[in-house]
Amino acid sequence: MNTPIEIKKKVISWIDIFEFVGELDETNADKTFTAIYNAIWDFTWKKLIFNMSGLRYLNSKSIWYIADIFSNIEDWNGQMFLTNMTDEVKDTLELVWITTIITSLNKEEEALAELWITQVPPEQNNTTQLLSDQK
Repeated sequence: MNTPIEIKKKVISWIDIFEFVGELDETNADKTFTAIYNAIWDFTWKKLIFNMSGLRYLNSKSIWYIADIFSNIEDWNGQMFLTNMTDEVKDTLELVWITTIITSLNKEEEALAELWITQVPPEQNNTTQLLSDQK
């Protein structure tokens, strides 16, 4: 049985934002991150935000995937941010020092501001695409 995870992707200006809801573990990590890699497609100059507001748990394999995505982003002159982490997820990522290499911010809006986006155009507020099912 797969643990439920939902990944939503939205694009604001030229920034891909992935929102995680549920838990990432051995039963869903490979499928989830394959969908994310496919959605990113080209890492060149890519700007990513991982909004983890709904993520309750992540395992070591998921952390490896996050580090690998960051490595690809960095190799191709992009930027990546982790935002809206619960205390449990933040503690886990701090324990393995991920938050020292990937910029971590409290709110998605702070990451957008770091990327010079101060106002979200109204027409872009609803450009959400579901990458995973809840089954």
